[in-house]
Amino acid sequence: EKNKSNCHLTLAKVKDPERFGVPEIKDRRIVRIEEKPKQPKSQFAVSGIYIYDKSIFEAVNNIKPSARGELEISDAHQYLLDHGYKITYSEITGWWKDTGKPYDLLEANRLILDNMNEDIQGEIDRDSLVTGKVKIGAGSKIINSTIRGPVIIGQNTVIENSYIGPFTSIYDDCIIKNSEVEFSILLKECKIIDVDIRIEHSLLGNDVEIVKAGGRPATHRFLIGDQSRVEVL
Repeated sequence: EKNKSNCHLTLAKVKDPERFGVPEIKDRRIVRIEEKPKQPKSQFAVSGIYIYDKSIFEAVNNIKPSARGELEISDAHQYLLDHGYKITYSEITGWWKDTGKPYDLLEANRLILDNMNEDIQGEIDRDSLVTGKVKIGAGSKIINSTIRGPVIIGQNTVIENSYIGPFTSIYDDCIIKNSEVEFSILLKECKIIDVDIRIEHSLLGNDVEIVKAGGRPATHRFLIGDQSRVEVL
């Protein structure tokens, strides 16, 4: 509003701008925005934080699907530029992480956990060891287990006879028994029971269940959707 802008974008400097929407900047003004260009005009990526006035509705209603068959937000921004609307920008000076790929989510999770504060609201029995920065939600129970932070555990989750290693986020109503988990994200109502190999670098959706099954070979990396069940061999 101060700059009488129709659209304000946040930009982040990246090593691989060809993966993003990329602005071309001249005299501190954005003159063009291109989605995933083969030859980027700058080292900046449009980070995904946008502020618009009502002109964006005009832009969205007039753009066409791209060669990829998608309506591109970069095309909406370019429409604004082509029709005389003003786009301003600011640069993100702290860390910023794109989460377009599974591993990016784990890395973003690591960055967030690395900067959180400790907060213990659940129960930890005398046979458990909790070290580092750890958050445990109300109603959760840690029984005969080791929790090595940074770790966040939601509400009404039970960790029993298990190890939870650094950079792990576990949401509400999960159960982990006789298992080990590290550098992973578990969403709501996940169950990991009697798995005798450590689960690392893994993303588990809602209501995922991993249990032990006999036989070989064994594996320990997962990318699992909602309401799935996996038996570990």
